[in-house]
Amino acid sequence: MSTSSMENVEEYVDLSGFQRDILWTIFHADDAVHGLAIKEALEENGYQTVHHGRLYSNLDDLVDAGLVEKGTRDGRTNEYTLTDTATTVLADRQSWERGEI
Repeated sequence: MSTSSMENVEEYVDLSGFQRDILWTIFHADDAVHGLAIKEALEENGYQTVHHGRLYSNLDDLVDAGLVEKGTRDGRTNEYTLTDTATTVLADRQSWERGEI
């Protein structure tokens, strides 16, 4: 396993399960996604109730970690996209799960 791939897997493992699910939710979105859409997708996929405080504090942590970019859709709605780093981390994780790295 290359060093960069190993670092990406470790970076992924250091995230909470909730943060990983946020990343995968954004990954599967067709375009930049706003917080409410992330909340609804998480709830549709098994989370009972996602409280705004929990969601947005974790999104902020992912932004601080350089995995998510936060932009604005209009004057009051934030939107979120994955960074190239996050896309690489997720791809490396999938490769690791398949036993390729």
